[in-house]
Amino acid sequence: MLRLLTIAGSDSGGGAGIQADLKTFAALGAYGMSALTAVTAQNTRGVDGIWDLPPEAVRRQILAVADDIGVDAVKIGMVHTAAIVRAVAAALDHLGPVPVVLDPVMRAKGGHPLIQADAEQAIREELLPRATVVTPNVPEAEALTGLVVRSRTDQAEAGRRLCDFGSRWALVKGGHLDGPEVADVLEGPTSRIFVHPRLDTPHTHGTGCTLSSAIAVGLARGLAVPDAVDLAERYLAGAIRHAPGLGSGHGPLHHHWGMPPWM
Repeated sequence: MLRLLTIAGSDSGGGAGIQADLKTFAALGAYGMSALTAVTAQNTRGVDGIWDLPPEAVRRQILAVADDIGVDAVKIGMVHTAAIVRAVAAALDHLGPVPVVLDPVMRAKGGHPLIQADAEQAIREELLPRATVVTPNVPEAEALTGLVVRSRTDQAEAGRRLCDFGSRWALVKGGHLDGPEVADVLEGPTSRIFVHPRLDTPHTHGTGCTLSSAIAVGLARGLAVPDAVDLAERYLAGAIRHAPGLGSGHGPLHHHWGMPPWM
């Protein structure tokens, strides 16, 4: 069985963070493990509090599962402080050459910041060079690159800049841009654009976590990056369409809606 590790924060509402990651791993037939970086109090309406774990606790969680169970791919989500970023980077070097999908989470769906100011530069310096794929949305891509992103051409330029920083591939997601379609632009050794109709629903909490986790499963299965992204895009669209409608704000997705075996 494929062994997938998520390094991310906990979402008490179950819609994003490690909860979304583990649900995605299970739905796609993988065994999920977790290294918590922070605990949040949140629901579909927003984030009420964040409590970081000590960096050493994060590092030792990663090493504990790697030394016993093993890891076939890693997804990284919320890393709230520079010290946690450095602990994660050091632990990744212990894992060896496994695929790493970095989702540079900076804000919750409702706008609450999920990263401290010093962590942004640390992500750029410590995690991007270790990433197989980085999956920022438009605000995250702008923060990491310093570029203004308003079009697919801008997304491609931001993706190339992220690759210059060390990531082998960059998927710049276009959900924050206007229009009836959403375009996610993949840059790396080759380029590709994934276009799909915009789904008019408030139930999109955890979309970034889910997409990046599904990409990680595809990479663990040996898929090329463009194929892993294509799989993840199709899986995410179904999870949004089948969202259960929970909560009074940005509701969660339905991760076990179908699809395998094997896609």
